[in-house]
Amino acid sequence: MYLADRSAPRGTATARDRVRGTVRAVSPTVFALGAVSLITDVSTEMVTAVLPLYLVLGLGLSPLGFGVLDGVQNGVSALVQLTGGHLADRVRDHKLVAGIGYGLSALCKPLLLVHHMGALGAALALDRTGKGLRTAPRDALISLSAPPERQGRAFGVHRAMDTTGALLGPVLAFLILGVAAGGYDAVFAVSGCVAALGVLVLLLFVPGGKRASAASAAASAAAPVEKVDLRAAFGLLRTRRLRVLFGCAVLLGLTTVSDAFLYLLVQRRTGVAEQLFPLLPLGTATVFLLLALPLGRLADRVGRRTVFLAGHAGLLLAYALLLWAPATPALPYLVLVLHGAFYAATDGVLPAAVGAVVPERLRASGLALVGTGQALARFCCSLAFGAAWAAWGDGPALAAAAAGLACCATAAGVALRPTAPALSSSPGEE
Repeated sequence: MYLADRSAPRGTATARDRVRGTVRAVSPTVFALGAVSLITDVSTEMVTAVLPLYLVLGLGLSPLGFGVLDGVQNGVSALVQLTGGHLADRVRDHKLVAGIGYGLSALCKPLLLVHHMGALGAALALDRTGKGLRTAPRDALISLSAPPERQGRAFGVHRAMDTTGALLGPVLAFLILGVAAGGYDAVFAVSGCVAALGVLVLLLFVPGGKRASAASAAASAAAPVEKVDLRAAFGLLRTRRLRVLFGCAVLLGLTTVSDAFLYLLVQRRTGVAEQLFPLLPLGTATVFLLLALPLGRLADRVGRRTVFLAGHAGLLLAYALLLWAPATPALPYLVLVLHGAFYAATDGVLPAAVGAVVPERLRASGLALVGTGQALARFCCSLAFGAAWAAWGDGPALAAAAAGLACCATAAGVALRPTAPALSSSPGEE
């Protein structure tokens, strides 16, 4: 399937039957990877929840400096993601490369305890390196574990479990800040221990990458093995359907303000107390958790294009509320609901669409190509938004981002239209 595809019409099963059917339809590999992501996201989001205030208020970093640091994180992750995807396809063991990525993210956590910008920057770069290495192999394992017509559901289940960790991380950080004498250091130390637990779960419960794709390997045993190299990976962009997805991901990434900046804007615009700041990601994560699976299933049914573009429309509305809505008590909740819905409608839908148009032997490379393009675009957005905030103020900077998002979403809607030749495949044409 592709972003514009539709699958079977909705049946008449009850809600309980649909939940049971979802559990039966999703492979154990997806649940195991979901558990690893859940634990790892608890660790990551503990740090993410307190990092903006720690850097801007604790260490006195300027908005431009924070934009550079935030952009560097995304840039490092983007560049390494391509390497991770290619290595996973080349060695034909997605679990091995994903495990190295999870391990790096766990090992870098002690550097956060060093109160120096250099050490902090190195720790964040290593963490993003680990994320970049693991993302494409992990998503390839998910994609290879699900049939084409259930890709959205599989990614929805994984993203829901992943987001459960994102939900628990800020809560844990909030509780630790309230009771621990070490403050930020206590958060960073606990984060490292949780990350190590995630690596252990991966090693014990996630099937090996080679075994996960054993069925496809057996089916093609008689065929000659094609070489997996960088030329073959980049050659995927000659496929028009993947090229359209890549272009849209880059275009929309250029106008997607990073989460950290969005939470800072919510805090400044609505006057949220500093001690409550770590709970802002909690709102996004809650909505993401509730909507990830329903929107993944909806994308399989009504078309991924519709859900994907609706998610960006919700993000645009969140920008508009921050710009023009009065600072009422309801405003932070509305913005966070829209922000979470944006991720639920896009974060799993895009890799599901990519997995449907990329051959199995290059699945991780194809996912990495699109993910790298999107992450590099967000890297540029972080730099540009930080510079615009420093030069013009937060309001004009956000207004420019909103105008850009409206234009880019319109262009993406045209490129992904169902009548385009690149989007004319049907569910059976995989």
